[in-house]
Amino acid sequence: MVAVKVCGVTSVDDAKMCVEAGADSIGLNFLAGSSRFVATDMARAIVAALPARIVTVGVFVDASYEDVVALQASVGFRCVQLHGDEPPELLARFLPHAYKAIRVRSRASIEEAARYPGEHILLDAFVPGAAGGTGSTFDWTLAAEVAKVRHVTLAGGLTPDNVQAAVRAVSPFCVDVASGVELAPGRKDPAKVRAFVSLAKGLQSASP
Repeated sequence: MVAVKVCGVTSVDDAKMCVEAGADSIGLNFLAGSSRFVATDMARAIVAALPARIVTVGVFVDASYEDVVALQASVGFRCVQLHGDEPPELLARFLPHAYKAIRVRSRASIEEAARYPGEHILLDAFVPGAAGGTGSTFDWTLAAEVAKVRHVTLAGGLTPDNVQAAVRAVSPFCVDVASGVELAPGRKDPAKVRAFVSLAKGLQSASP
């Protein structure tokens, strides 16, 4: 059964709600200026409030190794997601509990993904000037190729309306959602979260 990551969580209440809905992983966005940015104290409170089985992920864009290590020590998230232009050598320093996010433009992006070490990779949509959380999709056939050889977390424009089609097309290890289950940036919609998790995991069928 596919795992579900809800990213861009900004409050303890939303984090608990996502977990109660069946999410397996919670993403904490540490990109300053992002509408889903979470401050250190709040991130620490979110991690402390969740069961140990939940994978908490710190999401970074072009942060230094030292800054990521310091924040991980302070907050306690389990995994590191590098979502900028970080080199493979930086990712390697965080393995095995880390993965690179690649914004897919074309087949060249898939070749770029192969440069990065580790069992896991996240594939997101490319939108100029945006690191993620754009609500845009990309060509899932490219992701399906990668999913044959690696654990793919599929992101980019996923919603309760299309997540089942995405799972069928790609067979990902995990699906990642942010804007697709929100009332507003950083505020999750409980009904959409429950529907997304249920549909992604095949617990219900999409409406005709």
